[in-house]
Amino acid sequence: MISVPCDDGRDFRFEPECCALISIDFQRDFIDAEGGCNLNQEGSARLAAIVPVAQSVLAAAREAGLTVLHTRESYAPDLSDVNGLKREKDYVGRDGPLGRCLIRGEPGCDLVPDMKALPGERVVDKPGFSAFCRTDLDKVLQDAGITHLIMMGVTYQCCVHSTLRDAVDRGYYCLTIDDACAAPTPELEEAVRQIIRSEGNLFGWISHSAPFCAALGASGRSVTTATVTDEA
Repeated sequence: MISVPCDDGRDFRFEPECCALISIDFQRDFIDAEGGCNLNQEGSARLAAIVPVAQSVLAAAREAGLTVLHTRESYAPDLSDVNGLKREKDYVGRDGPLGRCLIRGEPGCDLVPDMKALPGERVVDKPGFSAFCRTDLDKVLQDAGITHLIMMGVTYQCCVHSTLRDAVDRGYYCLTIDDACAAPTPELEEAVRQIIRSEGNLFGWISHSAPFCAALGASGRSVTTATVTDEA
């Protein structure tokens, strides 16, 4: 059993074989300064700044034997899976220096090099904000016996929080690594923290990269790495 110290005097406890890290949308379209989803230079820099922190969390999770999954907000080249509302927003498929924004097969849709999936780590392509939106993620997790989720990624207020809310509704115990998540502004980040803590920590636990990595490093367990293969 691993116990991670969390905010508000709480602890998040889990068995490594029953826990998965979900690394959410570390894509060039969000992280790269030339990415198609970047609204301004300051927002782009905020997202890029967490990559080294996320790398440390990813390395610790792999070493501890947690299942690791990656997500990409991504859409078909013919836009057949883009709903009407997003068509009106007119950002999906928009041309840019890294190709058509968030379109599978375009350079901008790829994960940034420092956060690439290793062989055997599944990449979930989701045509929406939540990682459960029109994907088989819930079945994949259930088949692997996963009950606890660790979440990190971008953007905090959108795809990370949408995935968190969906996961809680499905009964998963969820820990958010706060400093491995980022939003375009500090105000949005603080808003997400307050929502997670609302109504007696309704949306799970909040911790940070240092105590998380320390807890995994101090666990003293030797666990065979659990992976979920990408069948796509």
